[in-house]
Amino acid sequence: MDTPPRTSPLAHRDFRLLFGGSSISALGDQFTLVALPWLVLKLTGSPAALGLVLATMALPRAAFMLIGGAVVDRLSPRRVLLWARAINALLIGTLTLLVFGGAIRMPFVYALSLGIGLATAFAYPAASALLPRLLSPQQLQPANALMMGMRQFSVFVGPALAGLVIGAGAVPTEATRTVVDAGGLGVAFAVDSISFVCSLAALLLIRTRDDAHARAPEGHVLANVLANVLGGLRAIWADVPLRAFMLYVAGVSVFVGGPLQVGLPVLADTRLDHGAASLGILMTANGGGMLVGGFLSGWAGRLARGQLGLMILCNDGLAGLALAALAFDHSTVAGAALLACTGVFAGIAQVAVVSWIQRRVPPAMMGRTMSVLMFAFLGLGPLSAALAGSLLKLVSLPAMFAAAGLVLSVIALACMGSPALRSIGTPLRVSDAA
Repeated sequence: MDTPPRTSPLAHRDFRLLFGGSSISALGDQFTLVALPWLVLKLTGSPAALGLVLATMALPRAAFMLIGGAVVDRLSPRRVLLWARAINALLIGTLTLLVFGGAIRMPFVYALSLGIGLATAFAYPAASALLPRLLSPQQLQPANALMMGMRQFSVFVGPALAGLVIGAGAVPTEATRTVVDAGGLGVAFAVDSISFVCSLAALLLIRTRDDAHARAPEGHVLANVLANVLGGLRAIWADVPLRAFMLYVAGVSVFVGGPLQVGLPVLADTRLDHGAASLGILMTANGGGMLVGGFLSGWAGRLARGQLGLMILCNDGLAGLALAALAFDHSTVAGAALLACTGVFAGIAQVAVVSWIQRRVPPAMMGRTMSVLMFAFLGLGPLSAALAGSLLKLVSLPAMFAAAGLVLSVIALACMGSPALRSIGTPLRVSDAA
């Protein structure tokens, strides 16, 4: 390493490039996360269509995320991330032009969502595996704190800015008269496109040793990648606490993640008073809560005295009650307060869990392990969003929020009897099954 072990990660040129590029990209992502659901609702007025779009994005992400983790472990994470973000930049740029040109239609939205999901399946594990290639082990903890704090800050400020930008374009122009808010939606997508270009420029300047010494494929490439995926899954399955946590995250994502992804845009559109701005405020409140929770994570961990699993389950039980209370929400301020509370609980758990996994898993297994975690959390949730969107044809929005929140509390309460989940927090390392 070309930086002393005890220096700040920001003293390392390549980390500064990664941190700066990722910060800009993360902020830009928030514009699309607000604009895409709003675009679908303005085009169709259908929660079911929104759920289908989210599922269309999630299917390739879920199907290829484990393969993406294996590819990252075999090749250069920087190169994989570079290609993935370049593809995302092209897709979001195309979406921007279609919205501004008044030519956007749902088939285009589905096709672009499919491509974005596929590129993201490789980008997520690549980004998480790149950091250990840039810094010494002693620098990873403060570097992760900076990266996670940056992402949480982007969730705090980005959605509100996106909501304001979209709201400012509420009056359709002659070119964009086909969609209400089209002018603001186009600007929001354009901001994300520009953020990807900034991220690509930073990645092009980063140099890592595995760029020149990436592991060359031996034998049949597909067979090797699949063997690596299976090796990673076997290693995770053999670690009982890690396996239990992955299954728990998957269950929460299926029963809670989907209803929230569909429910919040519908709530802002049908029951709150500021439209897209309300959606941005809700997401900003949640991000602000996560930012606060990240700062409180160290204190909460010490208070838990090694009972990390029990702390996570208690947090989720309380978060479920807050989510269930959204069933009675007709105010942007009240909804923001409830989502800020859930964000605090999520932020505390997120920092603690990622640090636990990084201490527990060898670097050679990190890409595959993180891809499984992301598959459980990000891959499955949008799939349940498709079901949630269809479910809103049969049940009311308040009933769906109440059910999702109470299910989360019940799952957390039931899992408190699991010795494997309660034992989360020990730093035993997964054997390298690569």
